[in-house]
Amino acid sequence: MTSPPAWTNADLHCHSCVSDGTLEPEALAARARANGVELWALTDHDEIGGQRRARDAAHALGLPYLAGTEISVSFAGLTVHIVGLGFDMDNEALRCGLETTRGGRTERAREMAAGLAQVGVHGTFEGALKYAGNPELIARTHFARYLVETGVCANTNDVFRKYLVEGKPGFVPHRWAQLGEAVRWITQAGGMAVIAHPGRYKFTANEEYALFTEFKTHGGLGVEVVTGSHTSADFLKYADMAIEFDLLASRGSDFHSPDESRIDLGTLPALPARLSPVWEALRERVSLPQ
Repeated sequence: MTSPPAWTNADLHCHSCVSDGTLEPEALAARARANGVELWALTDHDEIGGQRRARDAAHALGLPYLAGTEISVSFAGLTVHIVGLGFDMDNEALRCGLETTRGGRTERAREMAAGLAQVGVHGTFEGALKYAGNPELIARTHFARYLVETGVCANTNDVFRKYLVEGKPGFVPHRWAQLGEAVRWITQAGGMAVIAHPGRYKFTANEEYALFTEFKTHGGLGVEVVTGSHTSADFLKYADMAIEFDLLASRGSDFHSPDESRIDLGTLPALPARLSPVWEALRERVSLPQ
């Protein structure tokens, strides 16, 4: 009997121009394949409009595919991201939930532009909109790209630091879905909920423990251990937490752009051998090329 593929180089977190990436889904599929990715998922923010394009492009290249998205939620006063993997793309409850989550982005973007105008940076809403392939998903990243284009800052990291984080003139909080809602949308659509890049959140130890505990209570099953924004110390820390909370481990670059992302598709270290990968539990949900 032939052994099932190990899919060691799985990349289950990246973004296309359907949300805040710069490449088309088809170009991402080609990049993943060229970089040796063995199992791929496109996880655009609060959106699944690029899923069929991504799947079809992956299949044309002989690349297995998992449906994906990344849902923004509010928890303990901060924005947390929950990746959904392996769900039914046609599930109406998931589609409606994501539409609701996207709903406040335009108003938030106008408030961000107003704040920037007060410190002399004008025209940013229209400028950011040029970078948003989907106007419903206009985000801080699009503002950052416009401010780099116009010479206000040297790079997008500089824009965030000076203008777009809490306490700066372009920062506007957004009320996202609740944690339980996002997990429920994913699981009721037949998918698996995964905490994205937990090392990015500025939680206290108690707040982080509460996040993992509540996530499990709502039916969440996975956590990103190896991801583009994690350090080697984070890999170890969240491997331990995956074991402590009996969570499956995920791996994804969080790739957005060849010019902006620190980690390219398919170039992360492997998951620690002591962990159980999410894709082993999702084998029946993987879409295989014909």
